[in-house]
Amino acid sequence: MINGHVSGLTNGAVVKISTVQGDSLIAKSKVKDGYFTIKGAIAEPGLYWLTLGTEQPQHIFLENTDIKVSGDKKDIKNIKIEGSQSNNDFNDFKQTFNPLVGELNAVAAQVNQAQSDDKRAELMKGYDSLTHIINTEVEKFVAEKHSSFVSPFLLFITAQILDDPMVMQHRFDMLDANVRNSNVGKSLADFIAYNKVGAIGTDALDFTQNDVNGKPVSLSSLRGKYVLVDFWASWCKPCRMENPNVVKAYQKFSNKNFTVLGVSLDQQKENWVKAIENDKLAWTQVSDLQFWNNSAAVLYHVQGIPQNFLIDPNGKIVGRNLRGEALEAKLCDLLGCQ
Repeated sequence: MINGHVSGLTNGAVVKISTVQGDSLIAKSKVKDGYFTIKGAIAEPGLYWLTLGTEQPQHIFLENTDIKVSGDKKDIKNIKIEGSQSNNDFNDFKQTFNPLVGELNAVAAQVNQAQSDDKRAELMKGYDSLTHIINTEVEKFVAEKHSSFVSPFLLFITAQILDDPMVMQHRFDMLDANVRNSNVGKSLADFIAYNKVGAIGTDALDFTQNDVNGKPVSLSSLRGKYVLVDFWASWCKPCRMENPNVVKAYQKFSNKNFTVLGVSLDQQKENWVKAIENDKLAWTQVSDLQFWNNSAAVLYHVQGIPQNFLIDPNGKIVGRNLRGEALEAKLCDLLGCQ
């Protein structure tokens, strides 16, 4: 139940709780002499909108406790919310992360507007430093608030910034069981599982497709070697521009327990075979000629090409999207360049 007293609200003004996504009404009440009461229950703690009359909606992290709202209409952004530990945690989250994310976005804008590579590189150092700070603060927050429903919320909204599903899994495992097994916890688990596909440190998913001669080839048949699974297509200009780099790496490392398995998103076999010949791709090539519906591409959540995954002899993914000099440098680290 929410009891409130906000000065300046007119009699009859509607106070409502609604969802952040979709703005669906959860509960409402009317103001009388500045006071209002909203009754109801929610399945689990979560972030909602609190709208007081015609004022700008404010975030409130609700839970099934007696909550008190107080303040003044003239200072609507600073209304006081008491009685919800989840909302206290949310305030801690805002105090820590809002300034950091704001600064990160500002630096990102500067990076995009940089006029020279040197300036961009200098700005990226600042961007990476801020990302490191955010990463450290996320770890600290989750460790300290492992029983809070604000923690999975935090993991969701920082996922794009930190972009490491294995670290997300580690932090998810830190959460209390009741949080992990909640609706938001299950959604987060599904999100992590989806993004772990193809992630460094995970097991490569096996698949089988036919080569240019119609012979089925499975990824697992190459177990024991370092394998670059290279998604490309004859119609993809960036892929064709990248192919010489892959050829160079293949020629340099194929005698050091390294090979490539090309997976084409072509539709026309003739175009596929011609591109293989023209680009002098000497390694095994497979395709089901289903364009973006290529079963291996769907399995690995490939939504853009070129894209590749480097797999070690034990079937673990140890690199991804290695292009240009980055591919050779990684192989040098793993196999040596002497």
